[in-house]
Amino acid sequence: MNFSKEAVVASIKDGLLSFPVTDFDANGKFDTDGYRRRLLWLKEYEVSALFVAGGTGEFFNMTIEEYREIVAVAVETLGGHVPIIASAGQSAELAKAYCKAAQEAGADGILLMPPYLTECPQSGIVEYAASVCESTDLSVIYYNRANGYLNVDGVQALADRCPNLVGLKDGKGDMQALNIIIKTLGDRLAYVGGVPTAEIIAEAYLAIGVSTYSSAVFNFVPEMAVKFYRELRQGNRDFVRQATREFFIPFVTLRDTQKGYAVSLIKAGADLVGYPGGNVRAPLTMPSEQERATLKQLIEKARAL
Repeated sequence: MNFSKEAVVASIKDGLLSFPVTDFDANGKFDTDGYRRRLLWLKEYEVSALFVAGGTGEFFNMTIEEYREIVAVAVETLGGHVPIIASAGQSAELAKAYCKAAQEAGADGILLMPPYLTECPQSGIVEYAASVCESTDLSVIYYNRANGYLNVDGVQALADRCPNLVGLKDGKGDMQALNIIIKTLGDRLAYVGGVPTAEIIAEAYLAIGVSTYSSAVFNFVPEMAVKFYRELRQGNRDFVRQATREFFIPFVTLRDTQKGYAVSLIKAGADLVGYPGGNVRAPLTMPSEQERATLKQLIEKARAL
C-alpha cells in the first residue's frame, strides 16, 4: 500500500477516475506486457485514481489467480503515482479472498461489487458488505448497483458499522435517491458517479455534490475525457453541451444496441486507437464491423473536440 486512507479519500472526492480494460492475448489469457503498456500510456493523462480489474476490466470474468497478477502488475507499474483500487465481489467468502489478494499485491483500496444473482433484502446486503469490510484493512468503496443496491438506511447502517468504508459509487443514476443519501450522510463518505458512460449525467451528478466519476471512454479517447471533465468543473456549458451532443449521445445510442456493450465497445475503441486488449470473454460479445466503423467515426469526432 502506497497511499493512506486520507489520500485514497481525497483521490475519489475530486478528479477523473480511470477504469482500464484488462488485456487478453489471442488465446484469451491475461496479457501482462499489453496491460503494462496500457497503464503506461494512460499514465500520461491526468486522473486521480486507478481502478483495476473493475467492471470495465471484466472482473466477473477472471480467476482469482489472474486477478492477483493484474493487481500486482498495476502496483508495480503505477503504484505510488496514483492510488490503486482493486475490485472484490461475488460471494462474501470470495470477496474476502479478493480483498486479501489485493492487499498482498499492494493495492490501496477496494471497490466492493454487487454480490449475488437474485434480489437481496437490505439487511442481507448490509451484512454482506459489512463482513467484507471487516475482513480487510484497506479502504472500501461500495458500488451501489444492481442487486446490491442499498437505500439511505442501508448505506447509513453500513457506514456506522464499518470505519474503513470511505466511499459510495453510484451505479443506478437515481438522482433523488442519491441526493437523499448525500444530504443524510454528508461528509461521512466520498461519492462517485458510476453509471455506464457517466459523462451523460455528469452535470446532474455535479449539481447534487458528486464532483467525480469513472470514465470508461478514457480508455480510448483520454484527451477528450480529461478535457470534458475539466470543462465541466470550470462551468463551460457550451463545450459540455457540444461534447454531449456530438459524442456522448451517439455513443450511448450505440452502446444500448446490445447488452454488455458498455464493456465491449470500450475494448473495441482501445483497439481502434492502437492499444488492443484482445476480445472480451463470453458471455460478452465484440461489436460487428459496422458497429466498429460507427465507433471509429465517433472517435474522430471526439478528437476534433
